[in-house]
Amino acid sequence: MLKLMKYLKKSVGSIVLIIGLLFLQAYCDLSLPDYTSKIINVGIQQKGIEDGVPEKIRESSLENLELLMSEEDKTEISNAYRQEDGIYVLHDDITKEEREILNEIFCKTLLTLSGYSSGSEEMPESIMTQAAVSFVYQEYEAMGEDVDALQMKYLLISGGKMLFMALIIMMAAISVTFLSARVAASLGHDLRNSIYRKVMSFSSREYHKFSTASLITRSTNDVQQVQMVMAMMFRIVLYAPILGIGGVIRVLKTDASMTWILGVAVVLILAVIILLFMIAMPKFTKLQTLIDKLNLVSREILTGIPVIRAFSREKHEEERFEKANKTLTKTNLFVNRCMTFMMPVMMLIMNGVSVLIIYSGSHAVDNGTMQVGNVMAFIQYAMQIIMSFLMITAMSIMLPRANVAALRIDEILKTEVSIKDPEDPEHPKKEAEGTVEFNHVSFAYPEAGENVLTDIHFKAEKGETVAIIGSTGSGKSTLVNLIPRFYDVTEGSVSIDGVDVRDMSQKELRDCIGYVPQKGVLFSGTIDSNIRYGKTDISEEEVKTAARIAQAQDFIEEKPQAYHSPIAQGGTNVSGGQKQRLSIARAIAKKPEIFIFDDSFSALDFKTDSRLRSALKEHTKDATTIIVAQRISTILHADRIIVLDDGHMAGMGTHAELMKNCEVYRQIAMSQLSEEELA
Repeated sequence: MLKLMKYLKKSVGSIVLIIGLLFLQAYCDLSLPDYTSKIINVGIQQKGIEDGVPEKIRESSLENLELLMSEEDKTEISNAYRQEDGIYVLHDDITKEEREILNEIFCKTLLTLSGYSSGSEEMPESIMTQAAVSFVYQEYEAMGEDVDALQMKYLLISGGKMLFMALIIMMAAISVTFLSARVAASLGHDLRNSIYRKVMSFSSREYHKFSTASLITRSTNDVQQVQMVMAMMFRIVLYAPILGIGGVIRVLKTDASMTWILGVAVVLILAVIILLFMIAMPKFTKLQTLIDKLNLVSREILTGIPVIRAFSREKHEEERFEKANKTLTKTNLFVNRCMTFMMPVMMLIMNGVSVLIIYSGSHAVDNGTMQVGNVMAFIQYAMQIIMSFLMITAMSIMLPRANVAALRIDEILKTEVSIKDPEDPEHPKKEAEGTVEFNHVSFAYPEAGENVLTDIHFKAEKGETVAIIGSTGSGKSTLVNLIPRFYDVTEGSVSIDGVDVRDMSQKELRDCIGYVPQKGVLFSGTIDSNIRYGKTDISEEEVKTAARIAQAQDFIEEKPQAYHSPIAQGGTNVSGGQKQRLSIARAIAKKPEIFIFDDSFSALDFKTDSRLRSALKEHTKDATTIIVAQRISTILHADRIIVLDDGHMAGMGTHAELMKNCEVYRQIAMSQLSEEELA
């Protein structure tokens, strides 16, 4: 996860604001138990009187108390009060520190008056204050003060403060959720964008390393896992430590005598988490791999439905899918059972802690060393501390899986691309425009033991048509894939316009080429958008011309919407021959200087093939054309034919020359055409 944090740079402002809001929320959350304690201790038990310092006191009562005070204490009292009609009134500008001194004086004096001076030093301050409050209450009653109104006022003010803090907590939580969702969504967007750009830069070598199903899973499911965890990270993972540490500090201020209970609870929680993670963590790692496998099986089945039906293999494929689905389900259930077990154990620990606190606290209240409100506050603080651990535990269910997903994303982003643009690219030479030259080229696929092509050398000049023929697996498609640099040669060099393709930028190289793959590929959109794919700024007339040359005009114009007819994803709503012709039209519309047709006429009948080649020859007379073909009839009139046999050049020349000099070519030709046709 940490490796992906660099993608959060542009969200730094939002993250800082989130952290600020979390501290505000934690402050308010941690203040509520204190207010609960005050409502119980002061509002209910002390009738709304906060301490032993009376706001008003009769002259006679004060004189009686002063008899037990030292001269220094008398001076403090004299400075704090002013006399009005036989009643001493506390000054309005008394500071908090001065009030604490006065409280201590009154508490000590009143306890002395009651005969408890010997044990006053051992009593907690809150208990001493509570004893003094009863005197203040009686004094107010004697003066005719409405003590019930005083109590109600305190309760309303304290309750109002609690409601205000609850409102702040709500607003902070909503804001944090909103900002976290935005930050996480932004991270997800950037990750998907980075994965897409990286994958687009992959050569065929990298595509073989990652399966298509895995790439799809990583750019969707894995990113979703990271995004979901990131959204919760700010709300839970950042908030939990703030709340936990703040709770510990507040507990120590409330009463340190029961902190051992929290220590026991934390140790038990950590033990449960560590135990469960030792069991569940290996399964989290396996989970994403199983999702990959299920996607792979699903993709294969959906792509191959016609073949599956043709061979009546539905039952077999159902079993294969069920096996992958069952394995994933079992792993998911195992992980979820482990994590489901975690929450009841945590609740047991939490309730056990509550019982222990109440048990210990009741003894402290009975002994007079703690007030009821303090016990209540301690319980709430303890629950907040344990809740922070519970929040981290809830996140820990998702974190391992998200971490695995993040590592899989990082694996793609850190993959070194084998085919890169040179730092100082060369530009094609005008005087050599349209030339393609193979200079003693050998090629072996990555991690393959032997060459697929060995010592291939030829040169195609501008305006020439060079055909490549050979038996299945002889390396025909591999050879033409070296021209647009889908792979780099192992030995030798491939040059376009007099420049080694490795010394040109990939964009400039591929701008020179009109490539028609062996398997026609169309994109969702319209016929028009597919023909314009290589060059979007051409006119409608140029689109129609390309379609006419590719022999696609007739079937296009038969459609109700003609060139604006929709094309489904993958071109599933057109036939194989139509798909091939639209792919050829796309290359023609680009008007490149080099055409590469990789067995692109295989789905066409002989009549269409002949018409297309005739129109193509007229249109491409100023361009270099390289044709890979299985049918001799397609290449009979090529300027030069290269014969491949097991990756080696078995011959090169015209049809007539090869019939005389090349046994491999003659065998291929005679297996397809009669002697009269060949003549």
